[in-house]
Amino acid sequence: MPGSAAYVDLVLALLADGIFPIPLDPALTEAERTRILAPLTPDLLVTEASGVEELLADRAGRSRSLPRGRPIHCTSGTTGTPKGVYSGLLDDDDAAALVAEERELWGFDADDVNLVLSPLHHSAPLRFAMGTVLAGGRLVVPGRFDPVRVTAAIAAERPTTVFCVPTHLQRLFAHWDQVGVPDLSSFRLVAHAGAPCPPATKQRLVELFPEGSTWEFYGSTEGQFTACRSEEWLTRPGTVGRARPGRTLSTDEDGRIWCAVPSHARFTYLGAPEQTAQSWRDTPAGPAFTVGDVGRIDDEGYLHLDGRRTDLIISGGVNVYPLEVENALREVAGVVDVAVFGAPDPEWGQRVCAAIVGTVSTDDLTSHARTVLAPAKRPKDYLVVPELPMTATGKVRRDVLPELLAGT
Repeated sequence: MPGSAAYVDLVLALLADGIFPIPLDPALTEAERTRILAPLTPDLLVTEASGVEELLADRAGRSRSLPRGRPIHCTSGTTGTPKGVYSGLLDDDDAAALVAEERELWGFDADDVNLVLSPLHHSAPLRFAMGTVLAGGRLVVPGRFDPVRVTAAIAAERPTTVFCVPTHLQRLFAHWDQVGVPDLSSFRLVAHAGAPCPPATKQRLVELFPEGSTWEFYGSTEGQFTACRSEEWLTRPGTVGRARPGRTLSTDEDGRIWCAVPSHARFTYLGAPEQTAQSWRDTPAGPAFTVGDVGRIDDEGYLHLDGRRTDLIISGGVNVYPLEVENALREVAGVVDVAVFGAPDPEWGQRVCAAIVGTVSTDDLTSHARTVLAPAKRPKDYLVVPELPMTATGKVRRDVLPELLAGT
């Protein structure tokens, strides 16, 4: 279902009753949706707005009650196989701590007006919206991102908070260069995450919005690691901040980042005990999880990312896992081999590209991708090569593929 204020109310009302919603991208093809939901075996599938209203009618007033856990967001990780991130049913203390942690960090209160820019099936925008509603604030949901519509909403609604990805900022700034910058004085919190933020975009963000209002945070569907005011970033360019309250960060011998979290922030991958076990380990600070990202922690505790999850492409703040796209493209007759990779893109950060070995037309590949893949996952460029570059151990050299594309 597309996001709306009612969507958020329903998620909260269900969680208050110990029922776990699974937010899904409405752009998913039927094949993708079936594959994602197969291991989760949901009790009910809602695909019409009337279904949202019907479920809400049975739960009048429950959207302001204490949620008993987190929504089950699905993430592919490095395997390309979607997994549901499951908090489990929380007891009273952990349920209250889950809400209190977000409220204390971001300062949600009844006067807040949260401007929703990202799709509400993603974990971060839904988390900010839920925190706002639980504190008694209200939501503004303009719909599919459009700089003109967002600028009008800022003028009319006077929002106080917003979560965004760097691509949103870049598109807004480009629009404001043409029409003028709106009055941004109502904002007390502008938080961005989801992809690396270009330094020039970060500098413009700090210049335009009220002093002390802008933040970056680093996290994943599984959990949150850090938060960083822009003023801290200015003195330590490139950092994503220090551990959030209640967290302890560490790195292992391979540079992988581990985050020890309180009991209310723990999770399992629903129905995937092996993947769950691989993601957790005991540390002196308690149970810690990793999503495979690599980084370093300086002497003052500030985290610097050295790499994202293996092969992950982040396009407009959306995670795209090459294996999933490769498996889809291999279904096309004439494809002998394929490697999907990200190439730099001035608007989206990265765009999805595919190197193809075989006798297949770009039109056939594009048509098939349109049928089985959501828009963010569809390759924007196809590179036909006689063979894929390989390491001595037979692994695809994805790192050289952008160079090959640039040379075409």
